[in-house]
Amino acid sequence: MAARRHEPGGSMASLWRARRRRCYEILERDAAHDRTAHRVEIGLIVLVVLNVIAAVLETVPSLYLRDYRAFLGFERLSLLVFALEYALRLWVAPENPRYRGLTPLQARLRYARTAVAIVDLIAWLPFVLSAAFGVNLVTLAIFRLLRFIKLVRYSPGMQSLLEVLHRESQALMACFWLLSAAVLVAASAMYVAEGHVQPEHLGSIPAAMWWAMATVTTVGYGDVYPVTVAGRVIASLTMVTGIVMIALPVGIIATSFVDVIKRRDFVITWGMVARVPLFADLDASGIGEIHKMLSAHTAQPGEVIARRGEVARSMYFIASGEVELEFADSVHVLGEGQFFGEMALLHQTHRAATARARARCMLLILEAEALAEVIRRHPEIGKRIRAMAKDEEGPHPVRRSADIANDELVEPPAPEGA
Repeated sequence: MAARRHEPGGSMASLWRARRRRCYEILERDAAHDRTAHRVEIGLIVLVVLNVIAAVLETVPSLYLRDYRAFLGFERLSLLVFALEYALRLWVAPENPRYRGLTPLQARLRYARTAVAIVDLIAWLPFVLSAAFGVNLVTLAIFRLLRFIKLVRYSPGMQSLLEVLHRESQALMACFWLLSAAVLVAASAMYVAEGHVQPEHLGSIPAAMWWAMATVTTVGYGDVYPVTVAGRVIASLTMVTGIVMIALPVGIIATSFVDVIKRRDFVITWGMVARVPLFADLDASGIGEIHKMLSAHTAQPGEVIARRGEVARSMYFIASGEVELEFADSVHVLGEGQFFGEMALLHQTHRAATARARARCMLLILEAEALAEVIRRHPEIGKRIRAMAKDEEGPHPVRRSADIANDELVEPPAPEGA
């Protein structure tokens, strides 16, 4: 009887955890093709953008006085949504893999201290406090504009840029100190050269620093300029130094940004290669060798990628978009992350289907000759691939006589709630 009394509580706890997990998947876009998560994400993005537009328009007195009630109603609705979003994100924090091993309370406290959680808190808490203490909302307009930062959560490019700034923080700080030194030296030199000629503008080093800052940053407002030969020589050197000073951080950020993007693409491509049954038994070095041999191709809608009956000499990974495989009696649609033509790498088989781009798609191509070169340089990779193809009792035996293996046509499982 005791066990029976305990069972409903256990099932209720399991149901609660399942709901929390589902809520986490929606809020954090845990599945790439989750339609519910996509709609929630788009809705939050639109709400943030509308809040920024409203905050800007409220500074126009005529609009604010005329549409005061509309602005107030929209603000209250936004506060409710942002507060609910913040509470839900705190609730689902234990589902985040980064906090695995922590108690639910510890996970929530750890999440609450992150930058994105603090931005989410600022998005609504100051306005609740202002309503409680009677502070004019107009004085908190700056906090409403900070809601724009919430869009970083939904932009992989902005996340990559923030990662770059964090990675290169020491180098960028060194550039800042070099820039400060250049401004100080230029201001001091100009004070010595023209302090007595233009005392109203260059009569002290602090006063000359305005000219130095405008010149080093290559802005050059023109309100202060040298009139002596020595001053013009100093100004020329300062301008050249400014170009170098500005180019340094730009080069650092650009190089690091490209590196971050390439590393992210590498991880995605690595995952696609590792999912191919033919390469399932390869270790990291083997997959890495194959990864190096991939070439990219962008196929336009309707473009024929391969024709049925042709000799197959390559396989394709779909990085983005969709591809139709037109068999004699059926049509299959493959999407992002899937592949086709696997058997072409082992045998000179004929194409079993015509592959046609259904939409604009990015393809990664692995030629049979490239794989042969990898096998020639690394015989152990060839042994593993051949063993995989012959192991008919293994988890993914490759037994098809054409270039399309059965595993290639299996549709990926639909995410829950899609």
